[in-house]
Amino acid sequence: MISYGMIRDCFPRLAPARLQIFTEAFNLHFPAYSLITPIRVAAFMAQIGHESGDLRHTVEIWGPTPQQRRYEPPSELANRLGNTQPGDGERFKGRGLIQVTGRFNYAQLSQALGEDFIGKPELLESPNMAVKSACWWWSSRNLNELADANDEHNFRKITRIINGGLNGWDDRLARWQRYKNIFVIGGNNASTVA
Repeated sequence: MISYGMIRDCFPRLAPARLQIFTEAFNLHFPAYSLITPIRVAAFMAQIGHESGDLRHTVEIWGPTPQQRRYEPPSELANRLGNTQPGDGERFKGRGLIQVTGRFNYAQLSQALGEDFIGKPELLESPNMAVKSACWWWSSRNLNELADANDEHNFRKITRIINGGLNGWDDRLARWQRYKNIFVIGGNNASTVA
């Protein structure tokens, strides 16, 4: 079980009510996605902590920036994301703790989780769905296996899979090292946390 204190130690600036909501969501969804060992949880938390700005952002901040304008058809990026209709770029902007972006990815997530994210993309902004979608994303890319190696080489691979590069590498690495102390040492090196 992930305790409120563990989540508070990871994200000390988050409001207590929001910490509680996320703690409940992690405990609800982690077992279904095999996020049950301290090293898996530490790697997952390090990545989502960076991606979401300490659990503060579950939706992409929309400008639109020059990059975000490329989400709109008829660009090559829009085609890759499955964005076919005017307005799809903003409608299917990144949401979740590991941001799902584009009509195609929203459709995949809808099918996997049995929710209508195409019709109601804002559902992914809720803490519960932001956690569940990130767990699904993590699991569907077999990131637990990379996390199990518990080494910097594989953590770097996880970062590349999530980010497409190494943006924020120093922050992700520092979080991972700190969070391992929280979940492995703070959790008394338990073999499972969920």
